[in-house]
Amino acid sequence: MERLSTTSLLPEALLGARDDFGVQIWFVWEQIKLPLIVPVFRVAVVLCLTMCLMLFIERLYMGIVIVLVKLFGKTPEKRYKWEPIKDDEESGHSAYPMVLVQIPMFNEKEVYQLSIRAVCGLSWPSDRIIIQVLDDSTDETIKNLVEMECKKWASKGINIKYEIRTDRKGYKAGALKEGLKRHYVKDCDYVVIFDADFQPEPDFLHRSIPFLMHNPELALVQARWIFVNSDECVLTRLQEMSLDYHFTVEQEVGSSTHAFFGFNGTAGVWRIAAINEAGGWKDRTTVEDMDLAVRASLKGWKFLYLGDLQVKSELPSTFKAFRYQQHRWSCGPANLFRKMVVEIIKNKKVSVWKKVYVIYSFFIVRKIIAHINTFTFYCIVLPMSVLIPEIYVPKWGAVYLPCIITLLNAVGTPRSLHLMFNWILFENVMALHRAKATLIGLLEGVRVNEWVVTEKLGDALKFKSTATGARKFQFKFRERLYMQELAVATFLLSCGCYDFFYGKKDYFLYLFVQSIAFFTVGFGYVGTIVS
Repeated sequence: MERLSTTSLLPEALLGARDDFGVQIWFVWEQIKLPLIVPVFRVAVVLCLTMCLMLFIERLYMGIVIVLVKLFGKTPEKRYKWEPIKDDEESGHSAYPMVLVQIPMFNEKEVYQLSIRAVCGLSWPSDRIIIQVLDDSTDETIKNLVEMECKKWASKGINIKYEIRTDRKGYKAGALKEGLKRHYVKDCDYVVIFDADFQPEPDFLHRSIPFLMHNPELALVQARWIFVNSDECVLTRLQEMSLDYHFTVEQEVGSSTHAFFGFNGTAGVWRIAAINEAGGWKDRTTVEDMDLAVRASLKGWKFLYLGDLQVKSELPSTFKAFRYQQHRWSCGPANLFRKMVVEIIKNKKVSVWKKVYVIYSFFIVRKIIAHINTFTFYCIVLPMSVLIPEIYVPKWGAVYLPCIITLLNAVGTPRSLHLMFNWILFENVMALHRAKATLIGLLEGVRVNEWVVTEKLGDALKFKSTATGARKFQFKFRERLYMQELAVATFLLSCGCYDFFYGKKDYFLYLFVQSIAFFTVGFGYVGTIVS
């Protein structure tokens, strides 16, 4: 076949510019748009709208459950037996079970004293509690400081053990697993886990342990996190909004309906027999806590969430630390789903409805679709519909459903309602990393087992001199650039400009504002800046 010439195909008005690179790109785009690009994006619109409906139904379902729980007063004390532990003058403290408290840490220079001090202040007979500090620190100075802190409390009569390992195999899961192997643990009935920045109140054990003592079917009692630094910056306020919804709604719904939810890795009390029956701690994913919870649930164990039992903790206040944390929290569940979905389906000990809840609601909708759809729909498909007029996105999917879902999310943190608009924009930015991490987990990509400990600053910033940062700031600025966010920001800004000058979709306002959010994060102006 004779090769077609460019002259015969280009419009007359463009003949004079046929050598222009931009015109050639335009020509190629026009040739492939209708037969290839448009059908792909029409399918993408259908898939995204379907996922939006799934998210909406899930949010609505959880909202209804929460209303019913509050309406009928289904408190934990009404669903499970709870009685305070009473001292017996004759038998002494024998009424109190032996409790092990584990504090895993890794180079926690700024916060190690917080959890050790708080745990040593727990109200519990000293002969019925063992505190185990599991220090995987690689910095010898920090290790010495932690060991000295443990010795200080031991000299006051506290039964505290300082444990180290020769390597960090299995990271946190490996440390917790090794801790349970110690000879003095064999007499313990329950194990409580607190990360290094968590500060339980003295009555924590008195309020949680009785549930496990009087209800042999319970394996886990999970407390709620509250945040001592939520007002530090906008980043921490936005995190508080997301996590408050997680605890107020998601954890409460799972506990009330199927007695199942994902263990949060800290501020929880486990029955050691349940851990052993489930196969112990495993390090096959970066969410060892969720892994254990799913396996224990498949053995028939039940979980209880106590919303009024609150433990103070710290949110990551630097964007770098937050981004690493979100990668782990998004990649891990997706990878765990890949590894366990068949096992869940074949399980004979739990009901079909519980399996549907775990697979569909817990994993597919909340851990996979929520991340992938947010970025795909609002940062790719919607902007591309501006460049491709043939793509139609109904208003109910582009505007109404997202608004309702957002309002349903707002119930967790009423005090931050005025930040809802900022929260939406920021969640769309973070969806870039969550979607990428989710796909890495599903496909077992290169970073699937990447584990970076979330950096906590504690009170460090309060003692930093503000006079030393001026010259360092310019040097650090280059390190604060995030190229992925800047690339997406440029794309959204370009689509917005095209829509403003040539388009008919009227999405330019959203595209401009969302691009500003990406630029703000991309240039490192979110979170605490540490020079």
